[in-house]
Amino acid sequence: MNYFDATILGIVEGITEFLPISSTGHMILTSALLHIPDSDFLKSFEIIIQLGAILAAVILYAKTLVKNIELSKKVLVAFLPTAVIGLTVYKIVKSLLGSNAVVVAALFLGGIVILLFARWEKKQTEKIRVENFSDISYKKSFFVGLYQSIALIPGVSRSAATIIGGRLMGISRKEIVEFSFMLAIPTMIAASGLDILKNYKTILAGNFGILIWGFLVSFVVAYFAIRTFLGYIQKHSFAVFGWYRIIISIVAFFFLL
Repeated sequence: MNYFDATILGIVEGITEFLPISSTGHMILTSALLHIPDSDFLKSFEIIIQLGAILAAVILYAKTLVKNIELSKKVLVAFLPTAVIGLTVYKIVKSLLGSNAVVVAALFLGGIVILLFARWEKKQTEKIRVENFSDISYKKSFFVGLYQSIALIPGVSRSAATIIGGRLMGISRKEIVEFSFMLAIPTMIAASGLDILKNYKTILAGNFGILIWGFLVSFVVAYFAIRTFLGYIQKHSFAVFGWYRIIISIVAFFFLL
């Protein structure tokens, strides 16, 4: 891997981590397009740039979470289901569903689900009344976490699962998107932390220049991606993400399968 590869992967991670299009699927496809061989260093690199994207969310939402302790508690409640399920069945899920074929299928089916959701949302907007974080109950927070755990299946997309789940429970669009971003902080820090503990020797033995560069690129791109997405969802449907997932899954089918 060289600095060009690191830049492309950092950009892809930064853009896709918080959008409902599956960062995992895009990282697999991008690595294949760049002809980067699967290796321990690539896995370590993906962990590091993921932390770069999460740092962007920390900077954007740290102040909100520190000031609003009640909201912080709800984020932790939402994190619990994923933590428990992830620790107990993640290895099984990854071994059974970790193939490229599953990722491509999840991208395609996820696109259809998002299109159906966008159609439903258009009809239901008038009935959705939750407008601020104080209206997100602990019960709803817990169920958002359950929806998030569906994303243990590669290609599903953590943000898509939480946003759709939250909307179906009556949480307004802006609030569930921001809640999903904040939920990513403990979720991805925990996941990345476990990976680092398992692969720290590879990370320490790797090319620090490339690792740091990928981290910085991912951080900067994710920072602007979050702000841009928040502005976009105020006026537009999620349907574009559904169509995008379907198109990218077809592209991935020919390149990966």
